[in-house]
Amino acid sequence: MKLLLSFSLLLASSRVIFASPHNTHDRPSQPKSLFRHGRSRPWELTLKQSLSSGECTFFSLRQVQQYRDLVSIPSEDQHHVIRHEDKLSLGFEVVNVVGYDRDRVKDKAVEICGSELSGSIAEEHGKYEGGGDQVTLGLPVKINSEVPKLEIEPLLESGPSNNRVDLVFFSDGYLREEKQKFIDDAKRLAKDISNNQTFYTVRPLMNFWAAFTPSRESGIGVGGRPKDTPFGLYRDGTELRGVYYSKPDVARAACQSLGDQCDYPILMGNDPLYGGLGGEFTVITPSLANGALVLRHELGHSVIGVGEEYDGGFAYFGVNALHDVSKPISWAHWLSKPPSRKHLEANAKKRRVEKTVMPFQAYTWEMLRFAQPISLKFNSSGMYPRYILRFSLSGVPQKNDLEIRVDGKIVNYRWEFREDIGMDRWHYDLRFFDGKGKGREGGLEEGEHEVEFELISPWWDGIAQLCSVEVMEFGSEEEFITAPGHYGLFPTYSPRALSFFFSPGGSHIRFHRFSLNNETSYRPTNEDCLMRIVTTPNFCSVCLEGLWLSLLRRVDLMDDVEMGCKWSNTWPTRRLRTLDLKLLPLAEFREDWLLSEATSSKKLPKESYSIRWYKDGTELDEYKDLTHVEMDDSGEEGAMGVYSIEVKFSTEEVRVDGQGLLRSKGDFFVEERCRNDL
Repeated sequence: MKLLLSFSLLLASSRVIFASPHNTHDRPSQPKSLFRHGRSRPWELTLKQSLSSGECTFFSLRQVQQYRDLVSIPSEDQHHVIRHEDKLSLGFEVVNVVGYDRDRVKDKAVEICGSELSGSIAEEHGKYEGGGDQVTLGLPVKINSEVPKLEIEPLLESGPSNNRVDLVFFSDGYLREEKQKFIDDAKRLAKDISNNQTFYTVRPLMNFWAAFTPSRESGIGVGGRPKDTPFGLYRDGTELRGVYYSKPDVARAACQSLGDQCDYPILMGNDPLYGGLGGEFTVITPSLANGALVLRHELGHSVIGVGEEYDGGFAYFGVNALHDVSKPISWAHWLSKPPSRKHLEANAKKRRVEKTVMPFQAYTWEMLRFAQPISLKFNSSGMYPRYILRFSLSGVPQKNDLEIRVDGKIVNYRWEFREDIGMDRWHYDLRFFDGKGKGREGGLEEGEHEVEFELISPWWDGIAQLCSVEVMEFGSEEEFITAPGHYGLFPTYSPRALSFFFSPGGSHIRFHRFSLNNETSYRPTNEDCLMRIVTTPNFCSVCLEGLWLSLLRRVDLMDDVEMGCKWSNTWPTRRLRTLDLKLLPLAEFREDWLLSEATSSKKLPKESYSIRWYKDGTELDEYKDLTHVEMDDSGEEGAMGVYSIEVKFSTEEVRVDGQGLLRSKGDFFVEERCRNDL
């Protein structure tokens, strides 16, 4: 049975246009799908561009899942250019060009590269879910020869991959006999980030998969030397920091080989301790303490498309970043009302910026030696009544293994130590808010100050490590609001230059000295977001809204419309044309498995669907907000005609939808009557 299908997509909304089959042998038990396989698919050209010469090399050209913010009419010259940062300093970056006109996508790639693209163009044909051909432009070495054998298992499914965002965990450093460990690790992390936090409310828009490939060696490499594994994950040294990949082409080909089933690849290295990386591939370890928090943070970069919120970084962009207080604020619709007259006065004069400064930050990565304190010095203006000492450690399993001193005074009593951390890395805050910001208690005096970290247990000599240290000073609560849930303009500092400090033991530590010459950006909240505090499990409202909109760029509200026929239950019996609208399982259609996992700590937001049906341009009021429609098919015309469905989704987690991604529209034609012999 042939369906006459087309699909057009507008910036303001999605519109599905489809026609009924000419033969209607539809029975209630076998309804016919009208557009599950009829969505228009844009072309995605992937290339590698040299950062020095600008020369480009093909990697692939294929049809991919919809981009709802692109016009799907090929004659329209509209496209996306997506660049993936050169995280490994390989000298090139990966660029994706996406558009609905294949030739114009190629032309745009040539424009980016400034010359013809190099590399042999050998078309490889394969199948993607939804039917049709996938075209791959190969390198001199065929991509297919680099794809490792993948054993796919579902972790969490919510719907068809051609209308979902799919995240895939790829194994690295897991032996054949460790396959179940990999599946268990991946499932734990998928559930951790989607049950009751982080991706909890958007989970119906996502699928999670595990893709297993056995490794010849267990674990990940250290000292810059990968092991014999599919993607060659390794640590640059021994510190618990970045985990890098040595086979990006293999990872890219593995993901692309899955078609719609892989939108965001996650390379998981078989190592129990902290480590990861963001970018084109999210790299993590299954660390019990840190695996989920690294995964959340890095997916925030890749899925939402936002930069850092912590100080001392170099990438501040997206909906959570403002660089000029005189420019429009992307989160203006989330700003809190001024809580006091002082705030009102500040806002009347200019946009209020919360009062804070960061006098010191160091990424030390210094091994702690027994009875040899690491000393760090910095200057304070003495103008702030509150401050925080923030640091991260690894290899310190007990609180009494380390002594922390500020200006010679032991401050361990302020330290809330994580007792189950073992040898893994963790981030800590020592808060000096004694005077609650109203007086001078707890603030630093003007002048030089010293922070010392001394290992007092010989057991961890040369194993324990001081990873990072920073000091932040704050105004009073009237000058700097620390209360959770307040949205305003909170400064984030990034350095322009690096300095060096030499500790008494002679080792050098690289750190940032912050001054008026440093670059400042602004974030929405103090510490409400995991993009700033990696140990928190949730996004702020600004990033969460960005998450909804990013996912809905690739996912339509309507999964399918099924058409069938039935006899009425009333006498005299009549033929009825049935139409069943299948929506994303949101609002009242959220499935029991998700509702049952709601807890008092994470309530579902208020959300709803609005559905409107039209026939030949006239609204059918009696079918408003219904997903199942039965039309009388008796009489001369029966139920034949031109139908439209308009769907609008509302959630309190999205306040502004400038591109109309929370709306969808479908048009279809019923051209035949139901048969008499149902």
